Amino acid sequence: MSKPNFKTMSKKELQSYILEHRDDQEAFYAFVDKLHSEANWVEMPPLSTLEDLEHYPEFTKRIRNPSDL
Repeated sequence: MSKPNFKTMSKKELQSYILEHRDDQEAFYAFVDKLHSEANWVEMPPLSTLEDLEHYPEFTKRIRNPSDL
């Protein structure tokens, strides 16, 4: 059985493949590389209180609307 081309797979397809082939480290690393290359996360320092979230409106917007990612 030949392996699929992980570079051409979407993030969703890779995720599904990994869940079906949990021992495939090559697929896992391809998935992590894809996540890293898309880099759509918001970086922020650790919070002391929940009120600190008010200083990061971009983060709270992404939490409320994950489909906007």
